[in-house]
Amino acid sequence: MGSRESFPEIMKEKGILVVLSSPSGGGKTTVCQQLLKKHRTYVRSVSATTRKRRKGERQGKDYVFLTEEEFRRKIKNKEFVEWAWVHGHRYGTLKSFVTKVKRAGKVAFFVVDVQGGMAMKRKCPRSVLIFILPPSMSELKRRLTHRGTEKASEIKQRLETGLREMTFWPKYDYVVINKNLSQAVRSVEKIVESERLKSSRFDYPGWRKGKRVT
Repeated sequence: MGSRESFPEIMKEKGILVVLSSPSGGGKTTVCQQLLKKHRTYVRSVSATTRKRRKGERQGKDYVFLTEEEFRRKIKNKEFVEWAWVHGHRYGTLKSFVTKVKRAGKVAFFVVDVQGGMAMKRKCPRSVLIFILPPSMSELKRRLTHRGTEKASEIKQRLETGLREMTFWPKYDYVVINKNLSQAVRSVEKIVESERLKSSRFDYPGWRKGKRVT
């Protein structure tokens, strides 16, 4: 985990911004992928990163892969809502995507670490923060080992980071235990539906505030 920088709010929110965070291997990306398959109106923020592309990852689909120089240029031009150093690489959320989502009134998912979650909450206060919690540390270790993308030393580092990240879950709006993927996905769906029905988001044309009886 490293320092996180944030930039000013862009515009008044219209869409629902949903932040999914979990320790590495906790399942936040998989949960998001399943939600996108089930709901065509849901979209995912594609984070920018300086880390190398993993096998099967696509430019602009999984991440916007940037060189260190390109990332620094975007920081200088204030093109990020937030960015951070995570496991030795830079990650950031682009302002352009957030602006587009707010204007379109869409449900957008941001798959970020806890630093990103806290930054999103500060800069976009109506963001909905959901912490995806693995059922146990032993299960988290099993998942990290099973995916086969990191060395033993890297897995150890991610587990140590995961322990620190899990202390943040009380700061989130909701906690979902990812023991069963289908159940975890359904829980997130229920949260989104509840957020849609909040009075603070109510804007039905027939019931505008201040409308008088004629």
